[in-house]
Amino acid sequence: MLKKDNTLIFSGASPAKVMKDLQPLVDFQDEGISTEELNQMLEEKLLPHLMKYNHPGFLSMFNDFPEKGAKMGAKLSLEYNQGVTDWYVSPGGAMLEELCIKALCSLFKLDAGSDGTFMYSGTYANQEALYLALHWKAEQEGFDFSQEGFRGFKNPERLVVLTSVDAHFSLKHAVRILGLGDKNLLTLEVDKNRRIDISLMQEAIEKLQENHDIFCVVATTGTTSTGSIDNVQQIFEVCQRIDAWLHVDGAYGLAYSLVPEYRERFSGIEFADSVSWDPHKQFGIPIPNSILFVRRKEDFNRMALRSDYIYREGESVPSPGLKSPPSTRPFSALPLVTSIRHQGITKIHERLRSPLQAIESIYNTLKTDSEIELCNEPETGIICFRIKNEQISENQMNRFLKLVYEDVISEGKHSISFTKLGNKAVLRLVAITPTTAEILMKTISYVKKKASIVANRGVQS
Repeated sequence: MLKKDNTLIFSGASPAKVMKDLQPLVDFQDEGISTEELNQMLEEKLLPHLMKYNHPGFLSMFNDFPEKGAKMGAKLSLEYNQGVTDWYVSPGGAMLEELCIKALCSLFKLDAGSDGTFMYSGTYANQEALYLALHWKAEQEGFDFSQEGFRGFKNPERLVVLTSVDAHFSLKHAVRILGLGDKNLLTLEVDKNRRIDISLMQEAIEKLQENHDIFCVVATTGTTSTGSIDNVQQIFEVCQRIDAWLHVDGAYGLAYSLVPEYRERFSGIEFADSVSWDPHKQFGIPIPNSILFVRRKEDFNRMALRSDYIYREGESVPSPGLKSPPSTRPFSALPLVTSIRHQGITKIHERLRSPLQAIESIYNTLKTDSEIELCNEPETGIICFRIKNEQISENQMNRFLKLVYEDVISEGKHSISFTKLGNKAVLRLVAITPTTAEILMKTISYVKKKASIVANRGVQS
């Protein structure tokens, strides 16, 4: 059913049109329809409105179609529908997940005592990391957070998490779900390339420590907007000094640490207390596929819940479900294992290196383009830029770029994204799959043409 489409990324239809087309799919009837009829309905009604992530002009998000080896594992996982809870639910599934995690810890050169668990998404991985940090903080103060909760802290209102102003919004989800609230998530200023400014961080900490207890600092290796890599090594040293848990959100960027010539940019990740990663991004693994690593395997003991019918006390069989909340867990390890075995590490390096080199190449080209204002120096596979136009004033620029973005995506030929760096609107191009500078420049040229059309049409403020 999956077809490569180099013409349109998606139909470009309005929400009303998509709703009309999809309504027959949910018109549930007493009698069923044949698989042939169902297939035709899906082909006609649904597929035109799905994003074609394999389209060379898809440069907006962190998505890709499954890699060939990953498809093999995903197909087998679907056929056997394994719930990888523990040994008694899926002996092979539970053991393979444990072995896969061990191999990944070695691949990423994490600490010898590290461990990991598959998660439904990077969002959930970040949530569990903050819970583990809270639990750890409670232990420093002499009580069990799982039993006492926040009332065990003398001044729970003082507890805060520090992170970059550019950190992923999932951290807000985390502090809300944990009961901390937005006021206890404090953001740090960034330098000119959108990385946590270490000097300003240290100044902020000195002021905050008078009235706050910093129990966790979250660094990001590959921020969502610009792909910037926080200086994990220096942030770790700060965390050591203030006795705070260090979590690294590597959902997007961690994969690039596998490429030998880029490894140094990720120096210090081996010292982090926890690290999150999304194989369903650059690796082309079916969604959802995320992992939370911890530096000390015993940290996962804080998640363990036992019962009489499963996860029984005294059993030493593989039990992945003891490390994270979901009891019903998909066989996420299998497509990742089959993908890595099929590609091999050398090919994976090539797969990861390609978009980084292409982005770096167009960055150097665009530095001399009078129509382009570059807004970041790429450290990974993301470049942010603005279109200059003498007809557009600075006050109109944010509105202008939003209109350019809307015009680009409405035709379905190219897909970019729109974001803000502070109060400054920018257009964003993400290269997640193997590509070339020539392909990326085609999208840039297309965006420039659209910008001219929008400028001539006029910008309503």
